[in-house]
Amino acid sequence: MTLTTLKDVYLDQLQDIWSANKQSLDVVTELGRAAENKSLSEALIAGGQGIADGMEKIAELCNEHGIDPNGEHCKGMEGLVKEARAHSITEDFGDADARDAMIITQYQRMVHYGIAGYGCLVAFANRLGLDGDGAILQECLDNTYDGDRRMTEIATAEVNKAAA
Repeated sequence: MTLTTLKDVYLDQLQDIWSANKQSLDVVTELGRAAENKSLSEALIAGGQGIADGMEKIAELCNEHGIDPNGEHCKGMEGLVKEARAHSITEDFGDADARDAMIITQYQRMVHYGIAGYGCLVAFANRLGLDGDGAILQECLDNTYDGDRRMTEIATAEVNKAAA
């Protein structure tokens, strides 16, 4: 598909964020199982549910626009997922708290990628007058920000202190 208009870019990026979410879902579950800190593990499980919820909403938007959510493969998230596994799951750690600090680091990198994607999509939808899409995407963006803030709270109040 040739991207000619903002609508073309918007549809391409809907597929891209769906792919990003799909790829990150499994590793977030793995991170949740690897986490020692109970608050962190629970937040990662909730984060996985949030990702799944976002995927459903994106799939619905794609269907409404007559496109397949599977139409794009997000190479950016592919790299972030690979890094998350390498640095949090397969890496040797002598201390569970240090692993938890790394888990938060890797999770937040993926989340920040999602924030950028959702933010662009909200702006595109609003510019295109797709107010319903914009509202749905804003909700996804807000939920992603909430997950990021929760991780920062866990890091600063519990994990980083224990890892130090």
